[in-house]
Amino acid sequence: SFAYFTIKDRLPQILTRVIDTLHRHKNEFFEEHGEKGVEAEKRAISFLSKLRNELQTDKPVIPLEDDLPDAALWNQYLDYQRNLPNGSGEPSWFQSPWLYVECYMYRRIHAALAQNPPIDNFDVFKEGKAQNFFESQEAVIALCTYFQELLKNIKDLDEKQLQEELFKLLQVSLWGNKCDLSFSAGEDSSQKSSPLQSLENMVPYILVNDMEKVWSLLVNAKKNRTERSSVRVDIILDNAGFELVSDLVLADFLLSSKLADEVYFHGKSIPWYVSDTTKHDFNWTIKQLGSANHMWMSRCGINWEGNLKKGIWVFRDHMFWTLPHDFSSMSEVAPDLYAELQKSNLLLFKGDLNYRKLTGDRKWEYSVPFHQALNKFHPAPLCSLRTLKSDTQLGLKPGQGEQIQASEPEWMVSGKYGVVQFDAGL
Repeated sequence: SFAYFTIKDRLPQILTRVIDTLHRHKNEFFEEHGEKGVEAEKRAISFLSKLRNELQTDKPVIPLEDDLPDAALWNQYLDYQRNLPNGSGEPSWFQSPWLYVECYMYRRIHAALAQNPPIDNFDVFKEGKAQNFFESQEAVIALCTYFQELLKNIKDLDEKQLQEELFKLLQVSLWGNKCDLSFSAGEDSSQKSSPLQSLENMVPYILVNDMEKVWSLLVNAKKNRTERSSVRVDIILDNAGFELVSDLVLADFLLSSKLADEVYFHGKSIPWYVSDTTKHDFNWTIKQLGSANHMWMSRCGINWEGNLKKGIWVFRDHMFWTLPHDFSSMSEVAPDLYAELQKSNLLLFKGDLNYRKLTGDRKWEYSVPFHQALNKFHPAPLCSLRTLKSDTQLGLKPGQGEQIQASEPEWMVSGKYGVVQFDAGL
């Protein structure tokens, strides 16, 4: 399966890159922290080399020994895996659910740094994320330019035109999800050309297209809102770089078109899956845009900074997003986060990892309803915007998956197909 290939090839490559990144920053650590910095770098590297060896030789998964706030939850989860009735007893790297060991690797990478001050705040993936952003400049400029031109006459658009623009920006945000560094094991995955030009040609590759449902939900929420209530959309972010810019443009459109009054963004509290968005990445991206010497890029950045100051945009991170748990256990494991999401009118879940956690990362029959796989996770109406990069997909029409499988055996993992998959909740 794709899971096997990931654990065997991709994850060791990612670890090797992390070790290499630390090596390359040795002088910087010395300049900033003296010998202590170099010692910490050596300890972190030896920790990561040991981790790589455990992975490649299929050693048992070991409890976390750090005192970070989520360690107890991780160790409880390991006990849960050990005691599964159909499990093999002691979970090991190749004898465990893929989602679990992949998340566990990123958590151990975090521990390697967190346990080694003074380099404990160093994000080993930061350079790659910045590079992805800069290499996607042309696409970012094209998108910001398109959007700023759109804003000039957004007040004159009728409902049909607004709907068309929403669908366009949902698609840009969907295909922006192709820019994923954990998928390419850190190789270049930037968006080179304007994403707007190819949208028409990409429509046939959207296997489930519930954009109409998203539109009618937002329009109804807008019509039914009272003086006291506001329409809130939450975007559970995936990758930094171009994808994040496409999400920010979508969020700005929702406000500017009055389809929403506030947007909450949810990111990761620690570096995760190579290119996932942390608070630092979020703020850095908006600052980069604001200070760009391109008029429309900087206009976007300055406006977005303003949205954050006004509180109509809010960034939140929560430990739960970097736990190995399915979202169906959120109400139990992180009741505070679940209660926060219940305040939303619409949750947009970006990307593949979120899809895997929404659906329990199982090998479902393709035609199983999305609602069923969510396993009672219904804080609010939700929609997954995801390009397929792992072998979990459901909610397809009978025969649809089998038909593609016959001509394209790699369809579920190539990133070529996408879904805009909606669930109204209860």
